[in-house]
Amino acid sequence: MTIQTNTVGTSSSSKTNEHLSLKEKCGYAMGDVASNFYWRVFDVFLFIFYTDVFGLSPAAVGTMMLVTRLIDAFSDPLMGALADRTQTRFGKFRPYLIWGILPIAAAGVLTFTVPDLNDSGKLIWAYATYIFMMLAYTFINVPYGALLGVITGDTQSRTTLTSFRFIGAFSGGTLVAYLTPELVSWLGGDNVELGWQLTMGLYGIVAALLFSLSFFTTKERISPAANQSTPIKQDIKDLFNNRPWIILFSLALIIMMTISLRGSTGTFYFKYYVGRKDLIGSFAMVYMLSLATGAALTPLLTRYMDKRNLLFVLMSLVTIFSALFYFVPSDNIPLIFALQIAIGLCLGPKSPLVFSMYADTADFSEWKNGRRATAMIFSAASFAQKLGGALAGAMIGYLLSSMGYVANQTQSASSEQSIVLLMTAIPALFALLSLFIIRLYPLNDSKLNELQDVLSARSAKAKTS
Repeated sequence: MTIQTNTVGTSSSSKTNEHLSLKEKCGYAMGDVASNFYWRVFDVFLFIFYTDVFGLSPAAVGTMMLVTRLIDAFSDPLMGALADRTQTRFGKFRPYLIWGILPIAAAGVLTFTVPDLNDSGKLIWAYATYIFMMLAYTFINVPYGALLGVITGDTQSRTTLTSFRFIGAFSGGTLVAYLTPELVSWLGGDNVELGWQLTMGLYGIVAALLFSLSFFTTKERISPAANQSTPIKQDIKDLFNNRPWIILFSLALIIMMTISLRGSTGTFYFKYYVGRKDLIGSFAMVYMLSLATGAALTPLLTRYMDKRNLLFVLMSLVTIFSALFYFVPSDNIPLIFALQIAIGLCLGPKSPLVFSMYADTADFSEWKNGRRATAMIFSAASFAQKLGGALAGAMIGYLLSSMGYVANQTQSASSEQSIVLLMTAIPALFALLSLFIIRLYPLNDSKLNELQDVLSARSAKAKTS
């Protein structure tokens, strides 16, 4: 790809090297700490909550997760379009960090409420509240993700800022993974259902404070060209003419399936295969800590290796370690933890890298089309994340159901084997598939530098004209 100067449209997304303060970096990160009081609960505990507490069959849960993603197929880009067209004195995206607090807090409590209904009524309740939960998450998280693309236009600064974001995400995830079982037991006592309600209520209060902190400490610096037209159809057309975005969407989807398969199966793995339910919190905690460490190392790693090549190396290691996991005996706890830490260290940089790459594809779209639709592009990140989790959930549900899974009982040999495969070999196959997709991504560092120079020149020309 040769970068040529294109004079169609101009925005303020020049290649600037804004010095972002530590306060702003940490403030932005607090938004993803808040998000993980919900997302990490979904990733680690939601499936087993629906089967072992709520009382749904694995197949019903898998189908529900898949069906509800059809709504996200529309809600995510619509939310992106809405956010791109929002005009307030606080910016386009920051206000949603305040507006979305009450919906997501209410949805969290309702999703983890077990109503006194028959099986059909409970299934309807599960669908309704889970859809509400995903819509509330979209309402606050799509603008939050898009905020990354307008805080700074420098690609290395974006990588650093994204690393802060995901250090926050994985730190929040660590707390959630370890504390949730303890809080459910402490707050609910013998009443597990009440424990879940009160835990999600507490998480809602904490998340509200953190989202507010993110709002007050960040600043939007990049805006579309003043004369940019805003037809939604054109935004969507621009997306599908953006080859780096299409490749990145596919890649994020596959990697998310790898992560979600392992995350959601880990609770089943320890409860039914290892036979150590007491270790679920610790296992999830060390994984989150290793993810946070990997995310923290990302800016250092990208100084020595192109983002695309670094992602290829890391996903190669994830493929190897996940495959090796299959051969670990259930009683070798140290090796189980060691491999989980190694996988977490490799997957930790994935999120900073991919989200920084999404911001780069927004610049590519502006360079190519002369128009900027940052939130529309970042809505793809949210949709890929949720669709990957849904497909993984469907796979877990259908495989467990077909192999005879029975909640809260000793599992048959086939059911136990399916849990092991979902934790090891199947994620390894998806990680392997990601390697072929990574090689197709065209925006390496040299091409990005050329692209940013063109955008910088456009911006300078606009200021003098």
